[in-house]
Formats: sequence, structure tokens, C-alpha cells
Amino acid sequence: MHNDNYYRLLNVSPQATDQEIKSAYRRLAFEFHPDRNNGDADAADQMKAINEAYAVLSDPAKRDRYDGFYQQYGDDAGNRFRQHYSEQDIFQGSDIQQIFEEMARAFGLRGFEDIFKDFYGQGYQRFNFQKPGMNARGFIFRSGTGGNRFPQGDHRFMGTMTRKLLGKLVGIYLPQRGSDLHDTIVLQPEFALHGGRYAYHHRALDKKLVVQIPKGVRNGQLIRLGGMGKKGSHGADSGDLLLKVRLRTSWLRKIKNIINLNG
Repeated sequence: MHNDNYYRLLNVSPQATDQEIKSAYRRLAFEFHPDRNNGDADAADQMKAINEAYAVLSDPAKRDRYDGFYQQYGDDAGNRFRQHYSEQDIFQGSDIQQIFEEMARAFGLRGFEDIFKDFYGQGYQRFNFQKPGMNARGFIFRSGTGGNRFPQGDHRFMGTMTRKLLGKLVGIYLPQRGSDLHDTIVLQPEFALHGGRYAYHHRALDKKLVVQIPKGVRNGQLIRLGGMGKKGSHGADSGDLLLKVRLRTSWLRKIKNIINLNG
């Protein structure tokens, strides 16, 4: 299952709109809901897989990063994505909770909290922090060592509280993944055709990197260097460095293009 791609899991095309992705997920979530499948282990695995796929594809930034991984790694993109994102990262900001609660009200099925407890066991816990003038609710995925990772509050609370203020008032510091960095590399067409090692100066880090250029790289293609972006905070991963390939055009070809345009 983990080697499948997120678009295939939701039965949508890579060009699907946000609404098409949401509609596809609603149908599949109802089809594979545990309460409708009598403890079927395969249905439970499918439910977990489509939850993950929807959480990623319904978020524009995560979808863009997944598409970059898919461009490089094909159906192994899901595995690559999970190497950079924890479960908390994946589900943070998703409206899956709202969708499950809507199904619970409409069809009498169990809601989000009960389902996620079944799926993730002790790795999933609720929290409810109350203080005069403030009420924070959400859930926490725990890491394999038992430490708290990536507390996630409900959307209304998270929209009104900054990470810095949350840390001061509650003592919960939300790890935040570092930003991606972007740059362009210019390659000779002959070099791009055969690929190979390319020396690149990382200006932000002021260091020289050797990038492996894949054979047959295309103009406009992105090459992703994991962990070479800006540093994350409070234990979160660093961002990535995305290098956009531009193939150098010879002067002769430029002149021909100008002639063709003027002709």
C-alpha cells in the first residue's frame, strides 16, 4: 500500500481540482469506514491510506512537495514523503476531522476521535488546555520513544494564536519545518542528456555541493536536495533545496529563434 501513489489511492488524476479530491475522499471514507466493514483488516488499511493521501493532496503546499517527489521517484513518492514528514505533519491543518464528524451526524457512525484511536492506539492522544480567557483543544501524535511531537489544535484556535504566544502561555512549542530554498542551475544540453556530477555553490550555507544530475533531465525540471533548506525549529526537519534546471541555449539557436519569430 505504501508504494502506491496518493492520486491512485483516491482514484483521481494529478490534475484533479481541490473539490474533486475532496469529493473522492468523502466517497471512499464512507465506503471504507470501519463501522461499515465489520473489522475487515484490509478495509482498515485502505482507510488509513486514503486518510494520508487526502491529508497531503488537500493541502496545496504538501501537494506541491508530493508532486515534486513523484516527479523524481514515481510510485515511491509516498515513502519519500514520509521520510520528511511525521504523521503529525501530514495531518496538521487537514479537515478530515470535520468530514468524519459530518458522516457521524448523517449516518450514525463513529466520529474522528474514536476512529483515530483505533488506527493509531497509544500514538494518538487528545489534549484540552483551559485557562481564563483561553481554551485550546487538539490532538498529539506521540513519537516511537513516547515523547510528545507536533501538538495540533483545532483550526479556530490555531488561527488566532501564534506559535510563539502558544509556547509562552501553554509551554507547548510547535516544531515548525524549515522553509524550502529555491535556485536555478544552468546546464549544457549535452551534459543534461548524459547526466553526472555537478558542482553547485549553496549561497545560503556558503558551501559547495556536488549534485547528481539524472540522465535526460529536462528543461524546467526540479531537483530536490532533502534537508538543504532553512533549519526547522524545536526539533522539526530542515526544509529542502529545490534546484530548477535551465538548459543553456546556443547563440546559433537564439539567432534562429529570432529569425523565425520575425519571419
